[in-house]
Amino acid sequence: MVSNREMTIHFLSSQKSTILSKWKDELLHLPDGYVGYFKREVENVFSLMMDQLEKSNTDMGDILRVIGEKIATDRVNKQLNMEVFFSSVTIGRSIFIEHVLISRMPMEEGSALIKQINVYFDQLIQFASSHYTDLKTKELDERYQFISPNHKDRLTLLGQMTSSFVHEFRNPLTSIMGFIQLLQAEQPEIKYLDIISKELDQLNYRITQFLNMSKKETSGSPTELFSISRLVNEVIEFLYPSILEVNASITCNVADDAVISGSEEEFRQVLLNIILNALDVVTGMPSPSIYISGSESPPGILTLNISNNGPKIPEEVLPNIFEPFITTKKRGTGLGLFVCKEIVLKHKGTLSCHSTDFLTTFSIQLQTK
Repeated sequence: MVSNREMTIHFLSSQKSTILSKWKDELLHLPDGYVGYFKREVENVFSLMMDQLEKSNTDMGDILRVIGEKIATDRVNKQLNMEVFFSSVTIGRSIFIEHVLISRMPMEEGSALIKQINVYFDQLIQFASSHYTDLKTKELDERYQFISPNHKDRLTLLGQMTSSFVHEFRNPLTSIMGFIQLLQAEQPEIKYLDIISKELDQLNYRITQFLNMSKKETSGSPTELFSISRLVNEVIEFLYPSILEVNASITCNVADDAVISGSEEEFRQVLLNIILNALDVVTGMPSPSIYISGSESPPGILTLNISNNGPKIPEEVLPNIFEPFITTKKRGTGLGLFVCKEIVLKHKGTLSCHSTDFLTTFSIQLQTK
């Protein structure tokens, strides 16, 4: 006798054309020249999932690992990020579950099948994401090994110079900050003390930031659970004077419940670097704007996008944007995004950039807790 589970799997198989058509139609923002590639990937993932469901009594973890690692390897070779894959898998998962529900399978058995579908999709995401991170980390390490001796000398010299500068700058700066705090306590009616205090805090941070950016290895910081939404809002508040100076509009929509594990101070550095860069490039634009959004998509993976409407990053620069000494700024060191990338990779995440004539987006993807 055919079980309800077998009947539902047969139903899913019979709906292959409908599922694939709907899945492909919902794939948006595909990079030029890769539409066919992504549509073939959808077909492969569908076949893989059906194979897993039909052979559920067998441990299929090894097969999911092999396919996930192949997906990651293909993306590294084609210099694509994982964002479209994550979106595609989320779409496919929803369509699979939707068709299980419309099959009128009994609730208890249907819940078990949906749970199994979720497990298979989650495993595929985990294997692909983990292998992608490992490959990108290895790639970055290999690139660093082949930085020209001249660049290595510049890194060493820059580190020595900034160590000296930080010491010379910080002593008088600390004294000024102390006197400002005394003035705030004794004469709070004096105007603009809060603004001066925030600007000094920002200057103090930038001095420290410049020191950190001159080093290949980021400093070891304690690991903790923290809210990415709270951290983003703190950074925006900290940068308020700079935002006001540029007259930029900032739209922020980050899920309140998104919590990640890592070094909060290192991620503060990542956010400050990227947002400061955004403020720099939107200066002089008719309507300078920055958009920050963050949500779990797919579940268990935080996707944080920081976009700006500044000029498009030149196509010849974009592939190397995270390498040291690559910069579009006249006074830039080309180390800021390099350090950001290393921090994100250190936390088993990915950092990518996509730029068009209308919008440049830096996308961070991390596992949530």
